[in-house]
Amino acid sequence: MKSNKSHNGVSILLFLSILFFHSFAPAAETTNRSAIGLSINDAINIALVSNKSVQMQKTEIKSAAAEKMYAFSSFLPKASVNYGYTYNNSVLSSTDIPGKRKDPRIFEGYKNDNQFSVTAEQEIFAGGANIADFKQANINLRSQEETLRATILEIEFETHRLFYGILLAYETELIALDLVKQARLHYKEVEAKHMHGTASRFDVLQSKVQVARLMPQLIDAESSRRLIMVQFKKLLALNMGDEVKIEGVLKCAPVKIREEEFLMEAYENRPEMKLKSLGVDIEKWGIEFAKSTGVPQVSGSFAYSARSDDVGNMINKRHDNWNVGFKVSIPLFDGFATAAKINEARAKYAHARLDKDDYVDQVAVDVKQACLNLQKAQSVIDAQKDSIMEATEALRLSEVRYNNGVGINLDVFDSQVALAQVKQNLAGAYYDYIMAKADLGRVMGREFFKEE
Repeated sequence: MKSNKSHNGVSILLFLSILFFHSFAPAAETTNRSAIGLSINDAINIALVSNKSVQMQKTEIKSAAAEKMYAFSSFLPKASVNYGYTYNNSVLSSTDIPGKRKDPRIFEGYKNDNQFSVTAEQEIFAGGANIADFKQANINLRSQEETLRATILEIEFETHRLFYGILLAYETELIALDLVKQARLHYKEVEAKHMHGTASRFDVLQSKVQVARLMPQLIDAESSRRLIMVQFKKLLALNMGDEVKIEGVLKCAPVKIREEEFLMEAYENRPEMKLKSLGVDIEKWGIEFAKSTGVPQVSGSFAYSARSDDVGNMINKRHDNWNVGFKVSIPLFDGFATAAKINEARAKYAHARLDKDDYVDQVAVDVKQACLNLQKAQSVIDAQKDSIMEATEALRLSEVRYNNGVGINLDVFDSQVALAQVKQNLAGAYYDYIMAKADLGRVMGREFFKEE
């Protein structure tokens, strides 16, 4: 009687634990009416609008556009208008000479001294410095735009990783929950057989231990799902208290492997590839900028001024003055500073070219790796699909053999775990294929991976 009471107590505890874990099953969250339903496209759109990295990079583009405008301003004349008033207690007096074009006091001053001037300067030739500076600013703007594309691609890839990571976590949790349920049902059957004397006490204890041994996997699966969901909400800038329903499946259309075409597209469209090329161009114009300090500089200027004790009578031939001129500056010796700057710029240019050539090889490696990952994931999918039916049948036979007294308890455990492992492998392979496809799109510079 004491043994029967202990068995009944264990059964009650197991029943309560089933209810507890069932309350945390994925279905409970996905049926929440207030949950936010998100597809992969919805998630990407929200991430691109809300993500701080994208927003910061857009401000960098605005900054680069302003720098380009500033560089362009060096080609335009600089003009200014000035006015000043001074009251002089005493000034040198001179006699006005009739018939003279200028009022002599404009050279000696007035007690109420009003001065007005307009000046203009224009760089005629700056040795190519302004051209090089403008070219670099324009290239920098294009670089910031490509950096934004690279950021967008990275955000899209990260959204794919977390979105389908949640689906994988749901699947993993369901597989773990199903495995625990199978182990509990088997434990109840073994306990019933023991009550009728057709199973040993050892089988009962072994079955009970098997349930306990599988529980950590279920708990880990639930914890992983919750953690990935938190990371997903952070990426999309959602409130942590919001309930999110993931609308998708852990499958995708297969990709036909065309490695050479993928490689050419990556060379042409990948933002990082364009950034390397733009970096070479920037350093090339850096050489021209360094050279500009060693060549003649030519500029022109114009000034008009008027001076009078009467503001209303300033602009006339007796009170005004003007000048125009130009300046030529020819450097003779600067202590080899220009030569040093040119050598430095040429070294940076050579470095940029080598860096680009090295990245060309890296792009080829990335494309190859993505294609291999696709092939590997597809091979696993094909293998595990065929194994699910076999693993299911093996579990059925192991249960029949045990019930008929031919098989042993351990065979049932192994078959249950084997079936769960095959399911997990298949789910993981689908996730790996989806991520390999997303990675290939990122490597090729596709903001949205085009389905075949």
